[in-house]
Amino acid sequence: MKKSKALKVGLAGAGLGYGLWRIWETGIEAVWQRAFGAPDLGPADFATLRRRRTPNDCLACPRDFCPGAEPDFEPPVFPVSSERLRAIVRDVASREPGTQLVDSTSGQDRYLVRTRLMRFPDTVDVKVVDLGDDRSTVALYSRSQIGRSDLGANGKRLRRWIERISTSVEAERRGSGR
Repeated sequence: MKKSKALKVGLAGAGLGYGLWRIWETGIEAVWQRAFGAPDLGPADFATLRRRRTPNDCLACPRDFCPGAEPDFEPPVFPVSSERLRAIVRDVASREPGTQLVDSTSGQDRYLVRTRLMRFPDTVDVKVVDLGDDRSTVALYSRSQIGRSDLGANGKRLRRWIERISTSVEAERRGSGR
């Protein structure tokens, strides 16, 4: 009796392993797209943004810039022009593994970011806010396509991007002698 049960469990495990191997072989990204649709969730309008009811997004937004949504945190004001800040943000995003620019309009960029292991797609919108006098900030909204929870991945990503943007701005200022 015990050998029969062990054989069944072994066969089920082998079948599961084969199924997972076939998914990876055919491309997990294609599987997610067939199951959940296009990975890019489209643009976010920060002026009319409404947060999700599920805990799988993160919003970093300057005070009063996202009137209909409560941000998770407020990004800093950077001592650079909005054009320069946008270039820095693009550089930071391009260095992030699994990240690609999918749309760029005046003042706003949208990125598709895939998680490393499972290749889950997240959409990140970035709007540079010009504050005048060579000062600017950003509004960032990162949201997951798949799942009810992201285990904090979107928040960690936005905080990491802000930290790297800050580091780049500071390095640039030190290099210019200011």
